[in-house]
Amino acid sequence: MSLNKKQLQSEQTKKKLADASKALFVQKGYKATSIEDIVAATGSSKGNIYYHFKSKEGLFLYLIDEWDREWEASWKSKVHLYHTSTEKIYGLAEQLIMDDINHPLTKAADEFFTGEKKENDIEERIAVLFERHIQFNKQLIQEGIDSGEFNDQNVEHLALILESTIIGLSQMSRKLEPGEALALYRQAASVFLHGIAKDKQHN
Repeated sequence: MSLNKKQLQSEQTKKKLADASKALFVQKGYKATSIEDIVAATGSSKGNIYYHFKSKEGLFLYLIDEWDREWEASWKSKVHLYHTSTEKIYGLAEQLIMDDINHPLTKAADEFFTGEKKENDIEERIAVLFERHIQFNKQLIQEGIDSGEFNDQNVEHLALILESTIIGLSQMSRKLEPGEALALYRQAASVFLHGIAKDKQHN
């Protein structure tokens, strides 16, 4: 069997295992789902699960990564609808909250990210995931600076502020009604874009 075919089969097996486990994480949450539960749900051996994912954390991170890529694909399919960088920031807020409210893994992901200390390789993979978000934010902000819509400020800092805002909003809006959560995200986008201090020159 060629290496490519073997790799493809391995990827397909991983995806099957991950999809079968996803339902458990959705239903029981991250902590309450054990490797034994995953073995029972997938009909796979513990050894096979460890071979493909190394750990329960690794398996869950695979699902998070998949969710992230689906999110990016969804964004790319819509981004042409926004004509300015300002519209894109509002569009981003909207897609984030709708995804957060509707995604079945949201609750389990909260548990995963706020849980106990992770193994080093998992920490590294989480860092890569966040770095991807920061790069996405940087590109979005840089486009606005290049088009003359945004002030030319420290893009790295702005990207971090935007990501911190998104993470905070995600936590703070959990108990809100969807309409209220959406209003909160929209206002956050507005605050990020315009600040809250009055411009003295225009008073």
